[in-house]
Amino acid sequence: MINVEITRNPGENSLSLIRRFSRKVQSSGVIPRVRSLRFNTRVQSPFKIKQRALKLMNRRNEVALLIKLGKAQAKPERR
Repeated sequence: MINVEITRNPGENSLSLIRRFSRKVQSSGVIPRVRSLRFNTRVQSPFKIKQRALKLMNRRNEVALLIKLGKAQAKPERR
């Protein structure tokens, strides 16, 4: 990780110092990298993917059976 460091020049006011700092942070690319690490998700293992798919298939079959028996309503089609 790159730390951004700015030193105050003689005769420079605080507003221009903050402006210079924010420009330096934007150009260094620190914020996008930190955000990508913050919202990064792990890759699921093939076993987990398979388990989720099987669970979804079973649930769809159960719902289809309930609809056929008249115990659940079928969702109206979207337009």
